[in-house]
Amino acid sequence: MKEIAVVILNWNGEKLLKQFLPAIIKNTPPDLADIYIIDNASTDNSVEYVKENFPTIKTIMLDKNYGFAGGYNLGLKQIQAKYYAIINSDIEVTENWLSPLYNMLEHNTNIAMVQPKIKAYNNKEYFEYAGAAGGFLDKNYYPFCRGRIGDYTEKDEGQYDTAIEIFWASGATSLIRSNVFWEIGGFDEHFFAHMEEIDLCWRIKSRGYKIYNEPSSVVYHIGGASLDKSSPKKTFLNFRNNILLIYKNKKNFFPFIIKRLILDTALAFLFLFKLKIRHFFAVTRAHCQSYIYMIKLRHARKENMQKTKIWTFNEIYPGNILWEAGIKKKEKFKDLNWK
Repeated sequence: MKEIAVVILNWNGEKLLKQFLPAIIKNTPPDLADIYIIDNASTDNSVEYVKENFPTIKTIMLDKNYGFAGGYNLGLKQIQAKYYAIINSDIEVTENWLSPLYNMLEHNTNIAMVQPKIKAYNNKEYFEYAGAAGGFLDKNYYPFCRGRIGDYTEKDEGQYDTAIEIFWASGATSLIRSNVFWEIGGFDEHFFAHMEEIDLCWRIKSRGYKIYNEPSSVVYHIGGASLDKSSPKKTFLNFRNNILLIYKNKKNFFPFIIKRLILDTALAFLFLFKLKIRHFFAVTRAHCQSYIYMIKLRHARKENMQKTKIWTFNEIYPGNILWEAGIKKKEKFKDLNWK
């Protein structure tokens, strides 16, 4: 058994595998890690391509598309390793991407998960939306990143080259201890896709573990390969799953949900003002479905509340990131007032 399992979740990703898999193979030390493909019942030739061209890669076939959360849970159950390197199929890795992540976990037993610096594949001087230099939440539990606030991404000028503790690590590329992953129950499959990694990270931190970024590891991410960020479906999943995220993990949820309903309603009408009609209805549908899903998640919430050891985190910004970015035009992480 190798120390690390580098695990790529695939669904109809033949083009992406052809583009990025060779670099993953080239830059992953074979004495340290094995590479796996978990296939979510693809209908293209991606699995055949891997088997014909890279027969040493292990392939795990699923019977249908279980999404990001379910696909990884089912596939990882069949993999034995000390660490799981979860990596999207639209990631370009660099020469020394894996060792710094591995070394951080090896030398810091209290750190359960670590994320590399994630930059934009199509604009490599800039951070990428989904993770950048590490993820945070604001006081209303809207996510943002060191290097990305709202839709604004910063140019990487070395300003975030220090490893720090973060609240959440990106599902695009991260290294996690396998025992911690299963200790907290893996990804929540109710999320299907989007924000399942933030839910995972919240549970990790609530049990007393730490999550870090490691900027000496660099990868490049296309982003939106499965679902473009302009898609109303993506808007729906992000708003719905954000409510579910809070419901599962916040102690005093029900007084807070009124506040979030007001904030999300304002955002929905902002979509309407911009004539993004389908996004307006995506937000309203997200809230309606999230209330239904709370019934399904009530046992998961109860269990999570019982196992939670830590309730407050320094990595939650005390301000309103929507106000800071949208009204005060504070688009850079360094401009935020954490006091």
